[in-house]
Amino acid sequence: MSEMMLAILGFATILMIIVLLLRNVTVPALAFIGVSTVTAAILVLTGTFTIKEMGDYIGEGVKGVHSTAALFIFSVLFFGIMTDAGMFDKIINALMKRVGSNVVGVAMMTCVIAMIGHLDGGGASTFLITIPAMLPVYKRLGMRPTTLMLICVTAMGVMNLLPWGGPTMRSATVLGVDPNVLWMQLIPMQAVGIVIAFATAFIWGNIEKKRIARLGAEALAETVETDDKKEEQEDGTRSDELARPKLFAFNVVLTLVVILCLIFVKMPSYYIFMVGCAAALFVNYPGAKLQNKIIKSHAAPALMMASTILAAGVFLGVLEETEIMVHMANVLAGFIPQSMGKYLPLVIGVLSVPLTLMFCTDSYFFGLLPVLIGIGNEFGVDPAHTAIAMVVCRNCATFISPVVPATFLGTGLAGVEIKDHIKTCFLWIWGVSILCLISGVVLGVLQF
Repeated sequence: MSEMMLAILGFATILMIIVLLLRNVTVPALAFIGVSTVTAAILVLTGTFTIKEMGDYIGEGVKGVHSTAALFIFSVLFFGIMTDAGMFDKIINALMKRVGSNVVGVAMMTCVIAMIGHLDGGGASTFLITIPAMLPVYKRLGMRPTTLMLICVTAMGVMNLLPWGGPTMRSATVLGVDPNVLWMQLIPMQAVGIVIAFATAFIWGNIEKKRIARLGAEALAETVETDDKKEEQEDGTRSDELARPKLFAFNVVLTLVVILCLIFVKMPSYYIFMVGCAAALFVNYPGAKLQNKIIKSHAAPALMMASTILAAGVFLGVLEETEIMVHMANVLAGFIPQSMGKYLPLVIGVLSVPLTLMFCTDSYFFGLLPVLIGIGNEFGVDPAHTAIAMVVCRNCATFISPVVPATFLGTGLAGVEIKDHIKTCFLWIWGVSILCLISGVVLGVLQF
């Protein structure tokens, strides 16, 4: 099969998955597995790859995400235990006393926590720090979880530009420069992005405030009642029976230790949560019978999202390991008009958010970026300018992409459907990326 046909097959695969997700035809796991299997079958039947080769590629794809799936299982269990034990209730009550019913203040606080949490450059750890802390507050005030995700991913996209962030390091590797050198050039655009992130929190905080005011007390009461019902266990008991107020100090210290270990200890994140779960269960709920009950009560959401992440690994194995994404990058690069070659950074900057939905991080920077740098060289475009436009604008949309495993971790923790997350964030995030791009031109970071 020719490179062009492989690229077309890749685009068709991604488009089909996005359509299935947005139209709510099936759950994400089945969409990834079903469509990827059809694509793999086409590749085998056309003689492009053997069954063994496709099996190896799929195995590599799943291997690349299995740690994220394990992380999700044990992080959901850990924070579930902390919730059952009542730790978050006390923290939320303290936060509520400080901000009261200040919806805008809660939105701004979300932005600050997400930025601080993302200093390590890890998307999964940031979601794990921000969402469990803020989601109960959002529910208490009647704010939408989709807004929490929007504010969170906007802040993360800006902070992900740090030199130890994956996209910046990848781009620096392609350019053959030190990540700090590249970061120093894009700092003005990052500063603008930080301002936009806070503006996003302020604007959407006000949107939520007006929405809640329209709902009225009766509608809010229904929301609280619904949340209370969700807290009931399958056997009809209340989660209050599981509260451990006397162990509040221990649970807070344990949670802080887990978070600090995520940031500073060079150990697999899933292992840190495994140890945290073991300690939390042993101290809060001694006895095999009670521990078994706690684990079962959180099994459904953990299994659902872990299966989705593993299924996404099948998709990445079929498209990334076979280098189909590289062929897709080459085809896209070929559509850039010669007359627009001089303005290549602007073109790719504007298109970065839609492209993020189709390309994983590695294929975007190691596949598409080198091709575009080569095209830009023919028109005298500074390779660093192309890389900066791609890094800054692409980062804005990193955590709304269905091909980024951490996205499913965030939506799973927030209880948001991936289609609702994309619908809420896509146009807003695209606007944010374009504003960052414009700021780069105005501030002289990008020159033509």
